[in-house]
Amino acid sequence: MSRDRDYGRRDVLRAGGIVLGGSLVSGSAAAADGEGATTLTVLSYNDIQTAAAQDENFPRLVTLIEQRRAAADGPVVVVGGGDEVGPHALSPVSQWRAPVDVLNEVGPDADVIGNHEFDYGLDPISDVTADSEFPWLATNLVDSETGEAFDGTESVRIVERGGVKVGLIGLVDEGATFGKTNIKFNEEGLTLEDYTETGPAEAKRLKEEEGVDAVVALAHTGISDAEDLAEADADDDIDVIVVGDDEQFYPPEEVDGSIVSEARARARYLSEIELTVEGGEVTSFDGQLIEVTDDIEKDPTASDIINEYRGEVSLDSTVVETETPLNATFGANYHRETGYGNLITDAMRERVDADAAITNAGGIRSDSVYGPGEITGGDIFNTLPFPNTVISLELTGEELVETLESQVVTLESETGQNFGEEISQQTSGLRFEWVPHDDADELIRDVYVDGEPLDLEETYEVAVNSFIANGGSGYPLADKPVAEETGELQAETVVNYLQERETIAPTVEGRMQRVDRDLPDASVTVDGNGKVVTQFDAPDDVDSVAEDAVAVWTPDGEHLDAEKVVFDDEEATLMVRVDDGDLADAVEDADDGDEVPLDLYAEYESSEFDQIYFERSRLNADVAATVRRRGRGRASPPGR
Repeated sequence: MSRDRDYGRRDVLRAGGIVLGGSLVSGSAAAADGEGATTLTVLSYNDIQTAAAQDENFPRLVTLIEQRRAAADGPVVVVGGGDEVGPHALSPVSQWRAPVDVLNEVGPDADVIGNHEFDYGLDPISDVTADSEFPWLATNLVDSETGEAFDGTESVRIVERGGVKVGLIGLVDEGATFGKTNIKFNEEGLTLEDYTETGPAEAKRLKEEEGVDAVVALAHTGISDAEDLAEADADDDIDVIVVGDDEQFYPPEEVDGSIVSEARARARYLSEIELTVEGGEVTSFDGQLIEVTDDIEKDPTASDIINEYRGEVSLDSTVVETETPLNATFGANYHRETGYGNLITDAMRERVDADAAITNAGGIRSDSVYGPGEITGGDIFNTLPFPNTVISLELTGEELVETLESQVVTLESETGQNFGEEISQQTSGLRFEWVPHDDADELIRDVYVDGEPLDLEETYEVAVNSFIANGGSGYPLADKPVAEETGELQAETVVNYLQERETIAPTVEGRMQRVDRDLPDASVTVDGNGKVVTQFDAPDDVDSVAEDAVAVWTPDGEHLDAEKVVFDDEEATLMVRVDDGDLADAVEDADDGDEVPLDLYAEYESSEFDQIYFERSRLNADVAATVRRRGRGRASPPGR
């Protein structure tokens, strides 16, 4: 699965140079055509994915492509950046057929095999390409014995338009194949060659032996790896790199002699690059991203295709009313607990009556927010479009911790430096802390299962989806005992769960608590009379504490905001005051003399951590609260 997210930072950096709403703004000034020069227009899309099942942006994109073809001052090449045929809500009915049928109406010159083209397996690739009236390229994913393109794909495609000869190559990286599918390519007789070597070498061959004027690389690699490709192309033989996979908003820009562009995802944008070709080479370019807006008419044929497939499955009927938003955005579900993630995993856990449930963040799609209001079956299938079924596994407590740890992205890692700290999963029946730093003694700690401390030697039944049960997304689960196979799609499980309820209001419950640094442990007495005051020595990197983001949490997920917070930066101390009566109510199930483990969390500005996704870093203190149901004495503050 692709590591799709909301790249807010990229949007901010690049949105200043483009006017949205369908207006066009150049990315790089182009020289005027000289005598004998030709303007070659390269139109590209990428990561159609969930848009394939909706009669919205995809038919409008088809119209926009035809409009830009007609408006071009010279020959036009149309290409895709991969991940077009999945995932989408119609996958259980049509597999790849709906998006392929629509793309056949577009008539692209080529597309590239991305990781989601493998959603239906390796063998069906031949069926995907057979149904396509255009070629699918895989230049560096080859037959291990012959070194040639594997079944159903082509290595390169050369097209000639208006006297301009264009070479097209298709590249993928290890992250978009081995890292995001369950296919063991080596065992299947396929070899993934280094895209930074194969790409430039093939581009040079096309120019020197085939006499092409321009080379366009369709790179399902993400922007970072595409920039590495441009850098590796020492002789600048690759003129354009059309990117897919990480779904960035990236208007055409020159990078190390190549023009790099990515049109976000889900048919929201079209990339348009105008190349001035003169004397057998590209001499200048002009480029833009064009937004697919509601004022663009839908292509009627594309709409008919999608609606015909939609008619085979009930997607438009309301299944539940939600009082809170269902957040299916990538940024939220990769980085933190969400109410929608809780809903999904609660449904999975209930379906098999498991102790816990886990689902991968990459399996929650659409990058949209639904509600408050009516939720349809189509909304659920849009967000859970993969043909993954619900399975329960038997895991020891130790294996459960390893499973959770496998998804933690530390801030110091390469991925963390690009996207920030990530937990990369959603859970049910669990409460734990995650510490996303390379120097952490434990990435996952203080784990509770159904309100009880985790026993490393105990065996737990854990509901998962079939993708991660087979080792997808790096989960260490492929050899674990299966307790139950439902054969029921994950989306169906959630729909059935919702249909049993009239209204829902899923919220964040503190199931997964991020911790960057620790405060000293503390102990307090809770008797319902007065205030509970705690004071801590703060770590050296604490510059300031956000007074409105300090709270005490109980093991059951109840939390109380602090009444008063005082941070003394000179003394490096933090004082927190909580109403004792409210705290007593929060632990009302505890008996006199019981010690209840509480957690205090506080957000702070750090001089050590340069956060990328989160606004602030986070402190944690373990607080042992002794409950007194007799007597009226004031709670005593702990020692420092």
